[in-house]
Amino acid sequence: MPDTQHAPPDRILIIGCGAIAREILALKEANGWDHLDLTCVPAIYHNHPEKIPGAVRELHAKHHKAYDRIDVAFADCGTGGLLQNVCDELGMAMIAGPHCYAFFQGAAAPPPEDDMTAFYLTDFLVRQFDAFVWKPLGLDRHPELRDMYFSHYERLIYLAQVPDPELDARARDCAQRLGLAFERRETGFGGLADWMATRATPA
Repeated sequence: MPDTQHAPPDRILIIGCGAIAREILALKEANGWDHLDLTCVPAIYHNHPEKIPGAVRELHAKHHKAYDRIDVAFADCGTGGLLQNVCDELGMAMIAGPHCYAFFQGAAAPPPEDDMTAFYLTDFLVRQFDAFVWKPLGLDRHPELRDMYFSHYERLIYLAQVPDPELDARARDCAQRLGLAFERRETGFGGLADWMATRATPA
């Protein structure tokens, strides 16, 4: 009779957004989830959500034979329900909600989409502001476009995952460059930590 009490936990793979890879790995290390691995969809797909469902499908096809379970560390993230369809088809769980801004804040906070005057950044987007915001919008070449893109925004809200004075200063600089008032909210890992704790538990 197998010793189920001391059986090794299921091998679990998380297919994650590259924009939250640092946070997922930090949670894995802090909780000793050695049975859990991470592979990521390129973070730049943050700007091309139509590519996310296909990329997740490809990673599942590549890795599913090596794992007992695969889950997806994405919210909808602009896929219009297509990512949920892929997850339902392949039996994978994903994070509830529209995007990472919402799950970092947690269910108790007003959803970001209820405030159309706020522009949100996370730790990752503060670090990658030029690559993911400034250059893709052409502001490095045409700074006069700033007022056209951001005229309806009033403030930049920085959702801080970790206390870091350097990131705080960079976030303030991002707000200044966009001509927006600055607000900092320390969210920690928010709903991501709760979801990870649930999914890291063997089935």
